[in-house]
Amino acid sequence: MNGSGPDRQDNKPTPPQLPSRYSRSMMSWVILVALALLAVTILSRSLNRGREITTSQFWNYVENGHLTGEVLIKPDRIEGQLADETPGLQTDQTKKFYVVYEYKSQDDFDPRLRAALAKHGDRAQAVYRHQGWWTTLLPHLVMMAVVLLVLWFFLFRRLGAGAGGAGFLGSFGRSRHRLVSKEQSSVTFADVAGIEEAKQEVAEIIEFLRDPKKFRRLGGRIPRGMLLVGEPGCGKTLLAKAIAGEAEVPFFSISGSDFVEMFVGVGASRVRDLFKQAKESSPCIVFLDEIDAVGRKRGVGFNGGGHDEREQTLNAILVEMDGFESSDQVIVIAATNRMDVLDPALTRPGRFDRQIAVPLPDLMGRVEILRIYAAKVKCGPDVDLKRLARGTPMFSGADLEALVNEAAIGATMANKEFVEQADLEEARDKVRWGRARRSRSVDEREKEMTAYHEAGHAIVQVLLPEADPLHKVSIIPRGQAGGATFSLPEKDRHLYSRKWCEAYIRVCIAGRIAEDMFCGDVDSGAASDIAQATQLARTMVKDWGMSDKLGFVRYAGDASQGTLAEIAGKEYSDRTAELIDTEVKEIMDQAHKDIENLLKDHRQKVESIAHALLKYETLDAEEVEQLIAGKTLDKPTVDDLLEAEQAKTTKSSPVPKAKNMPVPEPPTETLPEPG
Repeated sequence: MNGSGPDRQDNKPTPPQLPSRYSRSMMSWVILVALALLAVTILSRSLNRGREITTSQFWNYVENGHLTGEVLIKPDRIEGQLADETPGLQTDQTKKFYVVYEYKSQDDFDPRLRAALAKHGDRAQAVYRHQGWWTTLLPHLVMMAVVLLVLWFFLFRRLGAGAGGAGFLGSFGRSRHRLVSKEQSSVTFADVAGIEEAKQEVAEIIEFLRDPKKFRRLGGRIPRGMLLVGEPGCGKTLLAKAIAGEAEVPFFSISGSDFVEMFVGVGASRVRDLFKQAKESSPCIVFLDEIDAVGRKRGVGFNGGGHDEREQTLNAILVEMDGFESSDQVIVIAATNRMDVLDPALTRPGRFDRQIAVPLPDLMGRVEILRIYAAKVKCGPDVDLKRLARGTPMFSGADLEALVNEAAIGATMANKEFVEQADLEEARDKVRWGRARRSRSVDEREKEMTAYHEAGHAIVQVLLPEADPLHKVSIIPRGQAGGATFSLPEKDRHLYSRKWCEAYIRVCIAGRIAEDMFCGDVDSGAASDIAQATQLARTMVKDWGMSDKLGFVRYAGDASQGTLAEIAGKEYSDRTAELIDTEVKEIMDQAHKDIENLLKDHRQKVESIAHALLKYETLDAEEVEQLIAGKTLDKPTVDDLLEAEQAKTTKSSPVPKAKNMPVPEPPTETLPEPG
């Protein structure tokens, strides 16, 4: 480059310079190797002293002239070497020896030794070696230095480097956040579905991060923090990532539990470090997941009182959020599913002053979520996502993702070319109720009782107009249940009417009544039904005011009070508690009486469904309705499917004929599900 002034450069090549970090590393290695060699030398010298002998043996060797070379006389020991012709010396035995001998305690030691050595000429000479205190201490100091240097190099230096140069103790105070830069952020609103209202509510945050001057024109202030509240798996973290992706800003992510450490004060230090780095990278988003881990209510009874690490961390978060300026362009987003336990100081205006509900997706939301995840797998032409969404009420976004993934895995294991509707429905049942245990050996009596149990559920669900429509019924064991009856709600249910609750209770208890009526015995398989029915009846009485005797009064405790409500006890009298139990019992008894009469009137239909379940194991809603209408089913049984699959396997891989040679049966996992 031509020119003058500061831009002018010499043409002489400059020698390459090693970085200082590399030089320091080389120096550390040189020092380590030098100390290691010194330690090895001292250790080898100490181990090369030979064998130890007694004082009498030493004087015996001296008097008989069995010593040769130099005899080192040290303050605490004497070292020397024996001659080859020493009596009793074995061939493989070392000639060097030492004797622990403090010769200064004897006045005649030196004359005696010199006189004894002089008798045998110059064969051996006495050499006195006086050692100072440092000579004795030096080997120990060298060994300690080597140990400390090794510890520093392999432990403290590694931790110090991991702390960004803050040193070993400084690493505890460093924030453990995960940073996603704007170039790495690939999540946008196109990847988020089922929470349209929440997406609309955060749109202004994205606009602020893109163009902050637009909001300053009228003097408005963007909220400093947003609190995402919702059930686990609803998409709170995904929504926060999508905000950062849409705004194209860095995304700092950390969990509330990452602040808490065994050392008091470390959490507050990590909070300060996190917000310091966030301000340096502004505009950006700081995402605090599971904020309830450090943001619980303060005071005795909640955190235990006293000096609590979580309180210090919470105080640091509050102070840092108060220190934000309008020009910082740092948005703090927190997520929790325990809004009731958060400290009021967190949710006041000026901190997390905007609370955004992230609910479970409704029917259309589940359809959109399923479309997003189904687009990532190969789906067959028979896939009906809307029907699948109807059969997944109360499923979160994470549940739906797991459903599609399980369906893809199942189709892959069955060597299919694409995912079919049957794979998706099997995956739904697996996600909610567990894997079907087809290989489980079931006793015939137990199988018969299970068939009548599920037949009772199915017929009541079909006959009661207030109950959800039936989807299918099966006696194949799944999870902890011996069988299951699946419903297919026509819509999402946000409000529960009394008629629907009563119908649900009747469906629950119908299985036990059918067992008792047709098998003459009952078993423990109805435990889950009893628990669900009783809980719903108690909720109707205590929470929803659906009891005529108790009236429009709520008797349930406040769930947000936590352990304090349990300590205080119930907020009603013993007479009221007895009346609540009586009302719950009356609801259950009335349902039991109605279903008993209903099953008696349709006894033949219950038997038809039970016999069909024993024959086919799984029936869908149309087949159950055909049986109720008195029609017969014309489809292959389980045995027919087994024989067909066995014949197909035998034809594809013929087996040489041999006498008494059994034909291998196909594994049950590869069989298609009946019905």
